[in-house]
Amino acid sequence: MRRRVVITGMGVVTPLGHTVADLFKSQVEGRTAVGPMTRFDARTLPTTFASEVKGFELGKYLKDPGRYAHCGVNTQFAIGAARQALEDAGLLDPGRGDRGRMGVYLGSGEGAEDFPALVNSIAVAARDDGTADPGVFARAIFPVLDRRREAEVEMHTTVGHLGTIFALDGPNIACQTACAASSQAIGEAAELIRAGDAEVMAAGGSHSMLHPLGITGFNRLTALSQRNDSPRTASRPFDKTRDGFVIGEGAGIVVLEGLEHAKRRGATIYAELTGYGSTADAYRMTDPHPDGKGAVRCMADALRDAGLNPTDIGYINAHGTSTQANDSAETAAIKAVFGDYAYKVPVSSSKSMLGHLIAAAGVVELVVGVTALRQGVLPPTINYEVPDPECDLDYVPNAAREKRVDHVLSNSFGFGGQNIALIVSRYS
Repeated sequence: MRRRVVITGMGVVTPLGHTVADLFKSQVEGRTAVGPMTRFDARTLPTTFASEVKGFELGKYLKDPGRYAHCGVNTQFAIGAARQALEDAGLLDPGRGDRGRMGVYLGSGEGAEDFPALVNSIAVAARDDGTADPGVFARAIFPVLDRRREAEVEMHTTVGHLGTIFALDGPNIACQTACAASSQAIGEAAELIRAGDAEVMAAGGSHSMLHPLGITGFNRLTALSQRNDSPRTASRPFDKTRDGFVIGEGAGIVVLEGLEHAKRRGATIYAELTGYGSTADAYRMTDPHPDGKGAVRCMADALRDAGLNPTDIGYINAHGTSTQANDSAETAAIKAVFGDYAYKVPVSSSKSMLGHLIAAAGVVELVVGVTALRQGVLPPTINYEVPDPECDLDYVPNAAREKRVDHVLSNSFGFGGQNIALIVSRYS
């Protein structure tokens, strides 16, 4: 008998709300957070809009926010989400429990580059032939780089800060598997608990690529929607007229806990994490396998891990990015795994409203799935207007649906071909 793992706390900082309740209410009501970019002047770029976190104040989550003012928003969002989740689980007090058996596992993105210092130094070092003088660049940039901000660019710093702030002295691990990162962090954290290497893990992710290098990079990959005349309708997963995803930002943390440990302390149990699957396409850096082979294996592995049949799944929170390649491949993969039942199981994409939170996407979408399981309401896929013959499943178009479900599948597929599937089940 393996150890059972349950979810006892959840916290989010997203463009659709800074609490789980606000996030889910916005999703059920079909609201969108997408609008013109305000983080920087993007008028000269092919994409001028994004899904931004608004009104976030670190001081609401820390007594000494100035100590972390130099950190990127990826770390600041993670602090906010972690505090909510640990407080929700009743584990915020550093005197509660054996902190050496409590850890952190994040799929966190890089911190924000000091863009002005970098670009100005490159300009100083530029030669007429289009190259740059490394020596001139080094002399120009050395005096202006802030050493504290540079340290925050590293992906391990966020998870380290959370361990320090919240006295989580157990395993402290970061992974970066692109858009699958936070889901992988949750799955691997659950494995640590199953193996007896920890009792409690704060797991999830945080990311923001809303800076010139991030937006330019995705534009160069032709991955972003360019629907600049109508940003609010730009994210349209599974719709035939989709033209790319909408980039977003945010953070989410779930508290995973061994069932017996949770029961001993009388914790509220939101759901049980029953299934985890992880595969690689081994195909291309940017495109999924057109038949969704990696996604097929991933979902099948998660079902096997949970001991469930495809017909046991009552709702799928899809990766659903709103790109031509992803949505058709994910649909094909669902059909391959679920057979005829694929046409009966409701599927929806939170990204139609949230945008794509990159490394933080999976955990936030899992939180939506857990809340849907508990409340018996499935969020819609908004902006679904023109059916695509290659995407012909029940995507819960445009309006939420009441339905009791006992098992939810959440998909996360990342650039490079990383595939993660998580299954959460009603606790009994």
